[in-house]
Amino acid sequence: MTLKELTDHTVREFVKKYGRQPRWIVAAPGRVNIIGEHTDYNDGFVLPMAIELYTVIAADSSTQETNQIRLYSTLGDKPAVVDLTKPLKPLPKGSWANYPVGVIAAFLARGLNPGGFDAMIHSTVPFGGGLSSSAALEVATATLLEVITGKKLDLVEKALLCQKAEHEYAGMPCGIMDQFISIMGRENQVLLLDCRSRKPELVPMSDPSVTVLIINTNVRHQLTGSEYPMRRKQCEAAAKILGVPSLRDATTELLEHAKGRMEKDVYHRARHVIGEIERTQHAADDIRASNWPAVGQLMYASHRSLRNDYEVSCKALDTVVDIAKVIGLKGGMFGCRMTGAGFGGCAVALVKTDAIDAISKKIAADYKKKTGIEATIFISRPAAGATVIKNNGSGSPSVRTNICARVSVPA
Repeated sequence: MTLKELTDHTVREFVKKYGRQPRWIVAAPGRVNIIGEHTDYNDGFVLPMAIELYTVIAADSSTQETNQIRLYSTLGDKPAVVDLTKPLKPLPKGSWANYPVGVIAAFLARGLNPGGFDAMIHSTVPFGGGLSSSAALEVATATLLEVITGKKLDLVEKALLCQKAEHEYAGMPCGIMDQFISIMGRENQVLLLDCRSRKPELVPMSDPSVTVLIINTNVRHQLTGSEYPMRRKQCEAAAKILGVPSLRDATTELLEHAKGRMEKDVYHRARHVIGEIERTQHAADDIRASNWPAVGQLMYASHRSLRNDYEVSCKALDTVVDIAKVIGLKGGMFGCRMTGAGFGGCAVALVKTDAIDAISKKIAADYKKKTGIEATIFISRPAAGATVIKNNGSGSPSVRTNICARVSVPA
């Protein structure tokens, strides 16, 4: 589904639900990380790109209750109603609405009250696929609130606002990569992001002979469990033992000297992060030079490290990468790795464009044979970040200073 098709579908659903045309339409993309996994919350480097899968929100001012925000999703999730006259609190753990509600809370805390509005949300970013459906929803919500209130945020401030919403309302201590790329993505460019300085650097990736292939294992991950927070704590423990502010400041030599003072798991987590930061910087250089075989080898090395040292892969992801290795360079496969936080979700591969059909068929058939699961496979060029598709508003007459709100989810 193209962005236009997705927009048209969302508008139809809005009209069906609310009986009128939306005044505002915004979109934000998901992302795939080429390399640089679990480095963002260690002040390292990441190399994501925005993908041609989007979350779209169509909205209009409320015609019934000026102090209520009604959020509906076409994906069948329960709607959420935000009451702007009462204190706002997170919904029960696991509720999809915590992502937009957290963003609304952050705007209210800045004295930016959008007033009551009705919204319809639809997305082609798979939930639990490791392609950052959560950040796409957060960034789309923030973009909508910018339009409604007439207050455009600084790009970095906007990304950090969305990250904070995920921390405080969804209970997910994520890094900053997902929100940054969903906001700052550019067509035919990947983003080398220094997660310490928050300095983004666009790296051209416009070679038509190379394409990014994304393989959804359709094994959903669950990030709010204990695994992700535990790995963050292990990284922090390693940095403390090494006497550095974060693992960004560590070296392999320093780690090896301190190995005897670390628990086994802490050592392995640190070894992955230190190596992954280095691999990411090398990959950016190789993309600039169009050295695709070198990028592919770095991707394979990243997957090995994520599987063995960080222990966030799973059988389904390993199976996809093993199939990619069998296809090999002769078959048009440069490299493949798991992408996202892990425990399921997607793998990303770098392939020769003229071999896409053959590679896709091979991966689909072999994966189904080995796992009994149908994979979802698609291609994407580096896409643009968040965008306003329609704005028929009239400035910012609805901006208010009330910061009290309450949210409920009808049964």
